Amino acid sequence: MLFFTGRSVLARAFVEISKNVATKGGPRVNYCKATTALRPKKPKSTRKEAQYFSDAKRVRAVGGKGGDGCVSFLQLWCNERAGPDGGDGGNGGHVVFQASNDVRNFNHVGSVLRAEEGERGNAKDCHGKNAKHAVIKVPIGTIIRNAQGLIVGDLGHADLMFVAARGGAGGKGNRFFTTDKETSPKVCEYGPTGEDISYTIELRSMADVGLIGYPNAGKSTLLNALTRAKPKVAPYAFTTLRPHLGTVQYDDLVQITIADLPGLVPDAHLNKGLGIQFLKHAERCTLLLFVLDASAPEPWTHYEQLMHELRQFGGSLASRPQLVVANKIDMEDSAANFEELQRRLQNPVLGISAKMGQNLGQLLSSIRLGFDRHKAQERSTR
Repeated sequence: MLFFTGRSVLARAFVEISKNVATKGGPRVNYCKATTALRPKKPKSTRKEAQYFSDAKRVRAVGGKGGDGCVSFLQLWCNERAGPDGGDGGNGGHVVFQASNDVRNFNHVGSVLRAEEGERGNAKDCHGKNAKHAVIKVPIGTIIRNAQGLIVGDLGHADLMFVAARGGAGGKGNRFFTTDKETSPKVCEYGPTGEDISYTIELRSMADVGLIGYPNAGKSTLLNALTRAKPKVAPYAFTTLRPHLGTVQYDDLVQITIADLPGLVPDAHLNKGLGIQFLKHAERCTLLLFVLDASAPEPWTHYEQLMHELRQFGGSLASRPQLVVANKIDMEDSAANFEELQRRLQNPVLGISAKMGQNLGQLLSSIRLGFDRHKAQERSTR
């Protein structure tokens, strides 16, 4: 069904473009490379609670306690003093992070991660059972920082593991302490506690496209129109406090993730508003999509302020590939602002209306073009 839908959409696009080329005498196009975003195959969920995207979290990893050793003496019917037979305790479990394709964020990761304790030893030289390790699946590309902020783990490949906290070793029973001189020891070891370490886990890359703009610029409405995501939409500033992610699927089975990031305000690099947290979200996106409110007075100043914040944050954030769209062109006074915006900005500006669905198909084509261009540059630099 998916392949048939893609072919039908591509066929209609082929007929329309062929007519334009025949009438205008334009250059010939390779239609085999044309791609079109598919419509969602099922309606959005009706659940009320919003599902946000967690790309960074501070966690505490606690290894399991080792099992205690046992003090016991064997008594047989023929020998009431057969000697010590206390077994050792089992080892405590480790807390392990494992890179996996099964998860995409840290919503399932708790703030405190504890491993199981080892079982205590028993009589008749029975050793306690070793505890199972607590394996926490994290997305591929997870970076693990210690309390000082230093990177101690980089899970860049599938099934790569990082031991966050080691469990305690099992305590020795009194059989272990038997010697030639001390044949009946009455001592054993308690199982030590496991490691207790705090970490900060971060995603190296959270989305292919990140929506950047002032509060109430229409970013959540745009994500709602392009994907099946359900970010909160309301006519007031700072509606989005945490990132939301949606996926766009094209007819050649390529999927592009789009992130709705919290709104940026002036002096964000000084941690004003959501500040540094917002800029860290943007740093984990490959392509930046600037969403400007065309109905606002002088929207070109918004773009200049956004670029200023990205430059002040440092790194390569300001030099990332970017697209610029002017939202809300269906409102009054937007036409004049849109023309002035096109004249002032060096980058091409696309006028859209996320609420009315105007020019969204052209926007998806531009996103795919920028995505393919970035992938081609990555392959050439390898």
